[in-house]
Amino acid sequence: MTVLAAPAAPVKRRRRAVRRVPPTLLLFVLVPVAVEGFWVFWPALQGFYLSLTNWDGVSAPSFVGLGNYAEMFTDDIFGTAALDTVIWIVLFGGLSAVGGLGLAMLLNRERKGVGFYRAALFTPVVFSLVATALIWQVIYQPDGVFNNVLGAIGLDSWKHSWLADPDTALYAVLVPALWRQLGYVMVLYLAGLKGIDPALYEAAKLDGATGWQQFRHVTWPQLRSVNSVVLSVIIIDSLRSFDVVWSMTKGGPYHSSELLSTYMYSTAFQSLRLGYASALAVVIFILAFGVIVTYLVRAFREDQ
Repeated sequence: MTVLAAPAAPVKRRRRAVRRVPPTLLLFVLVPVAVEGFWVFWPALQGFYLSLTNWDGVSAPSFVGLGNYAEMFTDDIFGTAALDTVIWIVLFGGLSAVGGLGLAMLLNRERKGVGFYRAALFTPVVFSLVATALIWQVIYQPDGVFNNVLGAIGLDSWKHSWLADPDTALYAVLVPALWRQLGYVMVLYLAGLKGIDPALYEAAKLDGATGWQQFRHVTWPQLRSVNSVVLSVIIIDSLRSFDVVWSMTKGGPYHSSELLSTYMYSTAFQSLRLGYASALAVVIFILAFGVIVTYLVRAFREDQ
């Protein structure tokens, strides 16, 4: 009997030790989880449920299943918004990543006045997107700064109503978005460049590596983790780009600068089709989540 009863005491002590969790520790864990669940997960689940309904925001939602998603295949405006969103992601993401990395490498070396240039390039990030949009809207006016500069350098034939032309509206709106994003991406890459061991460059120089070879074999591999962050930020910012587009063109003219985000907003609060707008929001979420997870999984596998 004594042999069988001996192991029971340590088990009981372990169980008591597990149960004795300090209340303060539980508070620090449960409160953030509760807040996250209330403000993030519950609205997300509600949004997915609303995407399966037909709801005008006033009357009771009527369940339509996947009807809202099926409607997207015959919705010409959705097709235009999806294509414009792809163009936006490619141009906004590619130019901001390449430009931000180029500026970071240019301003990485400590030299006289470099702090001023870093601050100047980062300043647009501090401005709200609505204020940025209003500034550029004035610049793009027919009698605005941009057309006046073109006339002053002898390019009168290039003067244009940039925001009123369906062929140029999307690209005109893209410029202020890039103007604001470049400084942010530059700071991310600067942080990554500062973390690279200078001994790696010294060893590469001793081996006779050129500037391009140093970038290819030293800088770029060392920035792999930063690239993951930059890609995630760019894709998320691209898919949720709303303020600057809505403030400047509201998706027009003739839906030529319509993004999924602006189409979702106009569908919800102008057409009062909140069920269909919720389905658009789910599509945006799936696109962002799918692309980011795919890249991060690939990056982690390469690290291992």
